[in-house]
Order: sequence, then C-alpha cells, then structure tokens
Amino acid sequence: MTAVLSTLSELSMPVLDFALAKLEDLKAKEIIVLDVRNQTSMTNYMVIATGTSTQHVKSLAQNLIQESKQKSLDIIGHEGVVLGEWALVDLNEVVVHIMLGPVREYYQLEKLWSVETEPALKNLRKKEIKN
Repeated sequence: MTAVLSTLSELSMPVLDFALAKLEDLKAKEIIVLDVRNQTSMTNYMVIATGTSTQHVKSLAQNLIQESKQKSLDIIGHEGVVLGEWALVDLNEVVVHIMLGPVREYYQLEKLWSVETEPALKNLRKKEIKN
C-alpha cells in the first residue's frame, strides 16, 4: 500500500506509476509519494521507500535502474546503491529514495519536504513586528 502525502493531480503519470510498481514488485515497505512541484524545480515527485536490509535496498534500487533502462526511461543518475543504506534513483520527473528504516528515521525526508512555509513566515513576521 502506498501513502500519498499530497493530492496528485496526475496520478496516472507513467514514470511515477512505473517506479511505484517496481518498488511494490520487490516488496518495498512504507512507500510514500510527495508532490514537490510547488517546492522545487528539480523534480515533480519524490518517492520514499524502506528496505528491510542493505541487500533489500540494493536489490530495490538495482531492479528500478535495470527496469528503467529496459523501458528507455531517462535516468539522470543514481547514488548509494553499492552501500545499500540509502539509495537514490533520479528519474528526472521522479526521484526515488530507498532507505533502511533507521536511516529514514534519522533523516526524516518526509518532514523536510512536507514543511509548510506559511506558518514559518507568519512567525518570522511576528518577530519582526516585536523588534
């Protein structure tokens, strides 16, 4: 089951659907999709998934890379596949992070990319008014 942390207006997006299917094929855990179109211009969606071991993380990433090549998808790059603690596969429109549970908990990418800027701006304005 995949959790979506933002409304996806283009749920049928082929690259996103492809990446999710490949992660689910090899039993990735806790898969979520973040819609980051309003936060960055480098990608549209980030997918974060958990692997149960370093070998599982490596297998998930290697399978996604191999299957992407077979489908002639645009692979911008990949990192961390050799170590297997945190692998990143950049498919241009979709960036996939595959992490071990403790690594995911430590870096909390969901929290980083789900930050609401509006409350932070309001707090900053309140501080400016006080000074």
